[in-house]
Amino acid sequence: MKLKGKVAVVTGGGRGLGRAYVLHLAKLGADVVINDIDLNAAAEYNETLSAATVMEEVEALGCRALGVQADVTNKDAVDAMFEEALGAFGRIDILVNNAGGALKTPPQNSAAEADIEHYKWTMDLNLTSTILCCQAASRPMKEQRSGKIVNVSSQAGLWSGHHGGFVGYKVAKAGVAHYTRILAAELGPYNINVNSIAPGWILSSRAVAGGRDSEETRERLLPQIPLRRMGMPEDCAKVVEFLVTDLSDYVTGQCIPICGGVVAWG
Repeated sequence: MKLKGKVAVVTGGGRGLGRAYVLHLAKLGADVVINDIDLNAAAEYNETLSAATVMEEVEALGCRALGVQADVTNKDAVDAMFEEALGAFGRIDILVNNAGGALKTPPQNSAAEADIEHYKWTMDLNLTSTILCCQAASRPMKEQRSGKIVNVSSQAGLWSGHHGGFVGYKVAKAGVAHYTRILAAELGPYNINVNSIAPGWILSSRAVAGGRDSEETRERLLPQIPLRRMGMPEDCAKVVEFLVTDLSDYVTGQCIPICGGVVAWG
C-alpha cells in the first residue's frame, strides 16, 4: 500500500490500458479520479469488469473513486475536472495522461499526403490533451511541492516504422515524449517528477478487437519482438508503478519504452 493517502488522476481510464493503471494504483492504496469521454467505454470492446463500473472496482479495493466524464481536448472541461477532483480529495499527487490513440485513421495517412484535418484532430487527442492536463495538475502540485506525472507516448513516437504512415499519431506521440522532457526541466525545482512511457504492441481490449491477437498478426509481429510475445496491460501498469512511487524519486524527463525490445537504441 505504498500509495496510501495519495490521489491519482488517470485520463482515458474507462477501459483498456487506462483501466489497468487505475486498478493497479488502487491496489497500491491510491484514491483515483477516473476520467474518460465515456465512462462505460469498456462495453464497446466487451471488456469484462469485476463490478458495474470502474469506479466500483476501485471502491471494492478499499479506495475512494471519482468518475469524471469529460473531453480532455477541451481546456474548460479539463480545468473543471481538476477543480472537481481537488474539491473531492483536496490534493492531486499523481497524473497519468493515458487518453489518446490512433483513431479514425484514413486510408491515406502518409507524411507526404496526410489529411490535415485528421492530423490536427489526432494531435489534439494525443498531445494537446496531455498538455492541458499537465498544466492543470501542475498548479496544485507546485503548491504542494510534490507530484508524479506520467505521460503516455508510444513506440510509434520513437521510430519511423521503416515504412512511414500514421504520421499524425507518430508525430503527436513524439511530441508527448519531448513535452515531457521540457516540463520535467521546469517542474524539477518543485520536487515534481515528469516521465513518459512508450508502450509497444500491447493486447488491450481495443487492440484485440482490431485483430492484434490474430494468428496472422502474431506471425507478422512476434519475430520483430526480442521477447517473442505481445505485451499485456499489466506490463505497462508495473512501469507506471515504478514512476509514481519512491522507486523513481531520482528519475525525471525520461521516456521508457515498454515494447519487449522492439525499440533498441543500438
